[in-house]
This record gives sequence, C-alpha cells and structure tokens, in this order.
Amino acid sequence: MSDIVILSGSPSEVSRSELVLKHLGELLKEVGFSVSHISVRDVPQEDLFLGKYDSDAIAEISTLIHGAKGVIVGSPVYKAAYSGVLKALIDLLPQDVLQDTPVLPLMTGGSSAHLLALEYTLKPLLATLKGQNLKGVYLVDSQIDKTNPAKPIIDQDVEQRIQKQVEYFSEIIERRKADLVVGQKV
Repeated sequence: MSDIVILSGSPSEVSRSELVLKHLGELLKEVGFSVSHISVRDVPQEDLFLGKYDSDAIAEISTLIHGAKGVIVGSPVYKAAYSGVLKALIDLLPQDVLQDTPVLPLMTGGSSAHLLALEYTLKPLLATLKGQNLKGVYLVDSQIDKTNPAKPIIDQDVEQRIQKQVEYFSEIIERRKADLVVGQKV
C-alpha cells in the first residue's frame, strides 16, 4: 500500500495538471512518503464508458485509494468543472472510498476566471466520497512550464503556496498516524 495516492483526472497525455501532480508526488517522496499515481488514462475505456463498477481495474483503484493515508485529486478545468472522465471514474468508486481521508484537491485552468471551480465542483464531489478536503490549489496554465517536468512551477509565489499545502497535508497524515499508534497502545 502507498501512503499517498495521486489521482489525475486529465485525459491529455501532455497535461499541465499531470505535471503538477507528479511534482507534488516528488515533494512527498522527498519527505518520506510512498506515492502511487493513478491516471484516468490508465483505466480501461470500456470500464468507464460502460460503468463497470465491478471490474478488476476499478476494484484495484478502490483498494489503493481506500488504503491510502492521504489522496491528492487533480483535474484541468473543462467547462467550469473537473473533467468528465474523472467524474466517470469517481462514479464507479464506492461511496465511502475517501472515508476520513485527508484529500488535497488541485485544479489547473487557462485563467483565474475558473478559480471557483475548485470550490464549487471538485471539493463538493470529494466530500460526497467522505473525504476531508484541504484548502486545495488552483494554478493558471501560464504558471506551469510544460517543457520542464523536473521544475514545472514558474511562479515562486505559487511554488511556495504548493510547498505550504504539501507541508500541511504531510502534517495531517503524520498526526493521524501518531493518533492511531497511541490508540493501539491504549
């Protein structure tokens, strides 16, 4: 099992969202977490299109997410919301797959005009899966350098904001882990 599961809702092979999610994964690995990355592109199209909630791929994804100590979910903005293919995948997961799990939502978009998509679309979706939403991060495409996967964030203020969110996310997970250990000793 991985400590952190990153779920990418981008259907594009060359995605800014994907770059930022991988960057977050690297930051978390640097502080000692194991990270698994799931992309909607990795899910069999037939499972998504036909709603095969009982497929092996969906069961595997559900198990990975359910066993994670924390989850990061990211998507580009499409028509003022998360991607439809991400919604198709989430519709196939158990209703409580994120039960009491810290979730860091992330969205990328062409302009700041879609900033509220994070608050009004992605966060409520994750809350229905019983996830514990963190503040989240929204990035504008111009803040991301697609040609530099090792350091995709161009804007230093944005990089600092991401660092703070990762630190807070890590602290919550470590605190929960410590609480579980204390609870087992009692």
